[in-house]
Amino acid sequence: MSNPDCKASKDMTEVMETTMQRLQGRFQTMSEQLESKLDQMGNRIDDLEKNVTELMTQAGMEEQDMSK
Repeated sequence: MSNPDCKASKDMTEVMETTMQRLQGRFQTMSEQLESKLDQMGNRIDDLEKNVTELMTQAGMEEQDMSK
């Protein structure tokens, strides 16, 4: 390759490497955000299940109290 072609090739390689690094950084950030949101959703589901269980227990107790 002649010198201008070699420089153009190096420039293109640098641009592509920079672009790929930025994309990788964005992907990593999005992956971390998604994982965090999934953890939050899991915690909320656990809390909801706990609340439903407590409500069912309370409802069962009230039914037993009324039947006496």
